[in-house]
Amino acid sequence: MTELNRQPESGPPAATPPGLVHAYQKFDPKEFPPPTAEPPDFAGAAMEHMLMYGSMRDLTPEELARAVKIDPSMFGNLGPSLDAIGAMLEERRRKILETYETQAAQTLADRAYRDAARDVRPEKNWREEFERAVRSEQVPDLERLWYKQRSEQSPASRALLKLIDRLGDKYQIEELASRWEFTGREPMSVEEALEIKRELEEIERLLEQIKEARKNAQIGIIDLDALKDFVSEADIEGLQALREQVEDYMRQEAARQGIEQAEGDRGAFRLTPAAMRLFQGRLLTEIFTNLQASRSGRHESVATDDGVQETASTKPYEFGDPVASMDVPGSFVNALIRQGGAPREGLGGKLSFGVRDIEVHRTKKAPKCATMVVLDMSGSMRQDGQYINAKRMALALDGLVRREYPGDFLSFVEVYSLAKRRHISEIASLMPKPVTLRSPVVRMKVDLSKPEVSEALIPPHFTNLQRGLQLARQQLAVQDTPNRQVMLITDGLPTAHFEGSVLYLLYPPDPLTEEATMREARLCAREGITINIFLLPNWWQSSEDIQFAHRIAEETRGRVFFTAGKDLDRFVLWDYVNHRRKIIG
Repeated sequence: MTELNRQPESGPPAATPPGLVHAYQKFDPKEFPPPTAEPPDFAGAAMEHMLMYGSMRDLTPEELARAVKIDPSMFGNLGPSLDAIGAMLEERRRKILETYETQAAQTLADRAYRDAARDVRPEKNWREEFERAVRSEQVPDLERLWYKQRSEQSPASRALLKLIDRLGDKYQIEELASRWEFTGREPMSVEEALEIKRELEEIERLLEQIKEARKNAQIGIIDLDALKDFVSEADIEGLQALREQVEDYMRQEAARQGIEQAEGDRGAFRLTPAAMRLFQGRLLTEIFTNLQASRSGRHESVATDDGVQETASTKPYEFGDPVASMDVPGSFVNALIRQGGAPREGLGGKLSFGVRDIEVHRTKKAPKCATMVVLDMSGSMRQDGQYINAKRMALALDGLVRREYPGDFLSFVEVYSLAKRRHISEIASLMPKPVTLRSPVVRMKVDLSKPEVSEALIPPHFTNLQRGLQLARQQLAVQDTPNRQVMLITDGLPTAHFEGSVLYLLYPPDPLTEEATMREARLCAREGITINIFLLPNWWQSSEDIQFAHRIAEETRGRVFFTAGKDLDRFVLWDYVNHRRKIIG
């Protein structure tokens, strides 16, 4: 620190700047946090991180803190404490600027540079280059001369290093004068100017940290060790107490939203199934809130039945009828009629109730729907983050089916050069496959029946829609419902297909691959499976992509949807709801 920072060796500490009042008050735990405050979305932030990076690893506390938006107003004394500390730093900066001037330091730095240049004794073969470097005042020019020296310990080498240091000091002082507006009159030496510059930079860094903490309650980003040079010990203790409160609240709220913290020093956070369900619920609310009410006419409802709907008409109970469909009032009326009115005294005033009195509602089966979602995760899905939108849609659709259509069947297939069935728990970790072949033309075939061939040797970034549709068809074939459909999410033509055990990777897209995919679509149509295609946009999409999508949809009496990636979840969910209504209707 410079003289401005020093305090007398004896006597009271320096007084707080005039007009600045700061008092730290402990927070009342009864008001922590305010009951009206909206809790931060830990589950959503963690899930969005997973969707973006595809990593199911644990999140560090720092990563979770950066991802979550916390309202600082939830912590009553946080704002005033940070404002007061910020005011102290700004007051310190103001005093520095009003005390010193920089012209004297600039003159001294320039003189030191010129003196150091005169101390260099260049050899004849590089004297002219040296003089140009001195005039240009460029550090790289002087460094090139230093590397040309035969020995690092020669007088010329040491003199050049000193000259480079003096030029660096000159740069820094010029930056000091241009970056801050000094209005004082006290001159500084070169060393004092460099120290003042470091102090001002530290103040600016701390002010930026306080600004960020003020926005998001992230006190942990403030360098408390550096702050000790500018504020009192009581202020540091107050910030540490506030930080502990924020961290305790984060842990409690994260646990409430299904994010567990691992034991041990690392303290990393991990997602649980409860966190994913919470994220799905919020995603559904957001999607249907954004849909126009005039179009949807949708109301919140909770599905609690077993796929059976009761009608108004009733019939006598028969063995095998569900007890849940019993018409209780009608059954009691039957018993009363059979007994001739009120219960007889001989029966102790009790009503005699028999099987023949039971009346049950007639029921009709609510048709179930079986759906396979085929997700394209080829290399091109990385474009504009299309893979994120596809995964968000899959999670939202799973949440919709679980909440409102629990009798429906829903499963997922990931498509790349091959295809694999995926559980909903794996969806968040899916990522578009890396492009491993850069050739503009690829004609490759791989016989997977050979024992020496493994998947690790196959370029993964191609699009095998044929295999994806095949897996979907095999799953839907065993579902006991006539209402079966495939939702195919892709951004273009297929570039891979199987013929027996031989995998063909063909780019640009080849008619052989298109025809193999169409054969699989016709097999789906033969088994009554509808294919709806959601075609995502990309910059290289052509009329051929669109025509091929229409051909598949026409073969299976499906449809083609053209939608921007961010609207994919709304299109898919709304189509699912409409399709379900048509089935019931």
